Amino acid sequence: MIVDAHHHLWRPERGYTWLDAPGLEAIRRPFTPADLVAETAAAGVTATVLVEGGRCHPDEAAEFLGHAADTPAIAGVVAWADPADPDLAATLAGYRSLRGGDRLVGVRSQVQGDPDPDHLDRPDVRRGLATIAAAGLVFDLVIRADQLPSAARAARALPELSLVLDHCGKPRIDAGEAGLRSWRGPFADLAAQANVTCKLSGLVTEAGPGWTAADLRPFVAVAVAEFGASRLMFGSDWPVCLLAADYRGVLRALDEALPPLPGPDRHEILAGTATRVYRLADRIGPEGAAA
Repeated sequence: MIVDAHHHLWRPERGYTWLDAPGLEAIRRPFTPADLVAETAAAGVTATVLVEGGRCHPDEAAEFLGHAADTPAIAGVVAWADPADPDLAATLAGYRSLRGGDRLVGVRSQVQGDPDPDHLDRPDVRRGLATIAAAGLVFDLVIRADQLPSAARAARALPELSLVLDHCGKPRIDAGEAGLRSWRGPFADLAAQANVTCKLSGLVTEAGPGWTAADLRPFVAVAVAEFGASRLMFGSDWPVCLLAADYRGVLRALDEALPPLPGPDRHEILAGTATRVYRLADRIGPEGAAA
């Protein structure tokens, strides 16, 4: 069984202005649930988690939850919400009242877009994170490497909150050994917090043009050493990954970058951790088929 814990869908004309940046032509087009199902079926992926895509508008949550209601393969949705929203509890309750609201498993905001490396230390943000925890939802961390220390402080301050680090905290894989050195210490500090798990996702795009699995291997090895298999999960980051590799290419890259692991550990990374952290078991059938 394979669970893709991180992918997106979008229609650029609906407010995904970040797609206007140069170099993104390959993904500046609609990506629909039908496109997703074609990719996951070909790759042997059982179920997925659909993650907000940078639109930063509550209308996206309604659209994505509707996709989940209509697409059995989408077992969970991580919707956009602003932790600093004073009405966050009502916003989350509103999401849950929507069609497909039972598939809301987490929340994400674009922390990486704030120039402040200490964004997650802000009192209003911390209050919002506590609200997310009280709602029984996960908070996905899409952060830069320089924001890893504030994420570790937030994790220590809110042990009741389940945090998932997206893309291993975006290390500078393209910088090689220098990128590894600057990222490894803060990454390990965050990994020391028991309420944090990590996605092996987005690595091919961080590796830059001409990447190989050998470029990924040192970073993946650190992730395995610091988090352990039971706190790591696979994410394709499709369709962003298309800037560097196709869907099945991302799976192959992970397979080649992982150190030798026993079967149960590989299962944790490919399905078990995501199923547990996002509470997907009741949405995935007993033999792995999406319910």
